[in-house]
Amino acid sequence: MKKNSMTDTQLPNDLQKAALRGEPSYVWRAGQERRLAMIRQYGADSVREKLLVNGCGMGEYLARLTDEAQLAVGLDIELHRLLEAKKKNEHLVCAAGEHLPFRSGQFTAVLSNEVIEHVEDERMAIEEITRSLKEGGLMILFCPNRGYPFETHGVYWRGKYHFGNKLFVNYLPRSLRNRLAPHVRVYTRGDLEKLFHGLPFEVESKMTIFGAYDNIIKKQPLLGKMLRAVIHFLEKTPINRLGLSHFWVVRKQ
Repeated sequence: MKKNSMTDTQLPNDLQKAALRGEPSYVWRAGQERRLAMIRQYGADSVREKLLVNGCGMGEYLARLTDEAQLAVGLDIELHRLLEAKKKNEHLVCAAGEHLPFRSGQFTAVLSNEVIEHVEDERMAIEEITRSLKEGGLMILFCPNRGYPFETHGVYWRGKYHFGNKLFVNYLPRSLRNRLAPHVRVYTRGDLEKLFHGLPFEVESKMTIFGAYDNIIKKQPLLGKMLRAVIHFLEKTPINRLGLSHFWVVRKQ
């Protein structure tokens, strides 16, 4: 998928980066805490050895995993985010995911949290993660689910970028959906299976998860917590096809 070039120059620099790269975690709430618990649970000993957080943003996940790992390295393409992450983390690298500046087999785990949908070449990025992992190493992946009723990254319409959640955009035919959101990908399970096809990975876990609804809880705590409990229960049912993100754990063979 080509990135948008016609309208990007019309955007302020910070909004342009938000559109193309996504926004990292600026706050730490229940949603982030839940994902961290999943990383620890499914990553087990692998994340406690040599860990790469690929697309570390402001370094929030990296900071919480660093003390548990023998070595934890954060990588991001945006230098200004790394300068902020440097306040909490020591080992940081500015580079693109398609060209990881690490030797082959260097890491026992690579975390990619809502990143591959933003890179220029997703297959190359996955191949680079494969190369950087040692045999038996884990890739822990979160990425957007096409079945989610909202496109959370905003859309382009009539030459202008419109930020925010847009209803049913992801349900449009892919050619039309990609015209509205050329800056970000979404995935079905089939899309991910094609993305990993031919690579030396075995899928250990895959599920679709909903959000934590922290914004609703902040405004209406009781209602928000009830909603979150119901939605998380539905993750165990066929309704999970409407979840926010895919969560896959794959092991290099």
